[in-house]
Amino acid sequence: MIPRSWGSRLSISLLLINLAAIMEKADESLLPAVYKEVAQTFHATPSELGALTFIRALVQAIFSPAAGILSMRYNRPAVIGLGTIFWAFSTAAVAFSQNFSQCAWSRAVNGIGLAIVIPATQSFIADSYLDGGRGVAFGWLNLVGSLGGIGGSMAATIMAGYEIAGMPGWRFAFILMALLSAFIGWLVHQFVIDPRGGSSLPSSMLEKEMKALPNIWRDSFSAINNIVRVRTFQLIVLQGLVGSFPWTAMVFFTMWFQLIGKLSYRFFSLVFLTRFGHKGAAMLVGLFSMGNAFGALLGGWIGDQAARRYPNSGRIMCAQFSSFMGIPFSWLLLHGLPQEPGLWYAFAVTLVCMGLIISWNQACANNPMFADVVPPKHRTMIYAFDRAFEGAFSAMAAPLVGILAEQVYGYRRGVIITEVGSREEAIALSRGLFAMMAIPFGICCLSYTPLYRTYKLDRLRPMGAQHQSDSSINF
Repeated sequence: MIPRSWGSRLSISLLLINLAAIMEKADESLLPAVYKEVAQTFHATPSELGALTFIRALVQAIFSPAAGILSMRYNRPAVIGLGTIFWAFSTAAVAFSQNFSQCAWSRAVNGIGLAIVIPATQSFIADSYLDGGRGVAFGWLNLVGSLGGIGGSMAATIMAGYEIAGMPGWRFAFILMALLSAFIGWLVHQFVIDPRGGSSLPSSMLEKEMKALPNIWRDSFSAINNIVRVRTFQLIVLQGLVGSFPWTAMVFFTMWFQLIGKLSYRFFSLVFLTRFGHKGAAMLVGLFSMGNAFGALLGGWIGDQAARRYPNSGRIMCAQFSSFMGIPFSWLLLHGLPQEPGLWYAFAVTLVCMGLIISWNQACANNPMFADVVPPKHRTMIYAFDRAFEGAFSAMAAPLVGILAEQVYGYRRGVIITEVGSREEAIALSRGLFAMMAIPFGICCLSYTPLYRTYKLDRLRPMGAQHQSDSSINF
């Protein structure tokens, strides 16, 4: 329990942590928002663009466990601040890349920074709220993070259509993002307090801590061994291996909308221009992200209510409903609606409704359930390993979309995307997207079923360890 005197300081800390989440999502959405311009600059195909996302996600997955160990043993605001500044420099490196290889290396380094920040942020939120409110807390985290994704995506897509300060707009967007991220990282490092207590070690204790370093790492690996044996953790990670595929594949949404193109038409003496193109695509992706943001908050609230009524199954039922609904929405968006520029509003309504429904799982089930099945001191590690396992596998989704579009559905290499788009390429890309979304959503839904048996056992098992850990924290 956090002392009352910490109330206002913790509020400021939560505000800054949420700002870090905003910048993290904005940074993740930046490159997909300018796929078209990056493809033209480096003469890259959809599969090569997907490889950029794959490289970043794979490196992020590999480094997540090490980042989890850092957050277990050291002050989390310092870890989050360090990771934020780290990814800021790698984001700036993308802006100055002169070829595809340099861009790929920069994205790989970017994955290290994200690996450091995300698990520490999630465990920080879990430790800052009581059990009954964690769903809404994670919903808010997803909401504000999605706002960052919306802002980053829309700003980058619109900037990409212009030349700013003598450089292509997409490069300027990366530089701007790097500066903002570095500033937020500095604020987190300086002003955020850790709810579990602890701060930077005094110099008199530093030598003692360094001598204890081998024991620290041994204890950390012992924690890893205990976590991976938790059956609920195994099952949530299992569903996440395929459940993350659709979200990784969605990085192609902006490029797909731009391929649909713009179309002008005349009504009496007035000339109308439909809203696809740079701004239209940015608005559609922004609307979808907004739906995801409020959907995560809605899902977190529904998950909390369901957990109060059905403690051992409510969250699981909510997650299964949300993942199942991804199937009909994917079909409607990618197959049901004709891919015509004149249907911008139909796409907009579909994307908002889709985002509101399919975005519940992390907030309503996964993150709160993780917090229930391990002691507080191990929460950062369980979030880190979740990111590692899910990220490593789902990273394949983006290049697979490109490969399917090119090799199976007839996407032509070297096509220059103009303002009027390319109908054939849009259809080919949408078919690849559908394959990487509908099938994984269905498998994800089924993968939650064994949790009805394991979650009840696992959530009761660590309670004694939790109370012991809570009593040992010194504020």
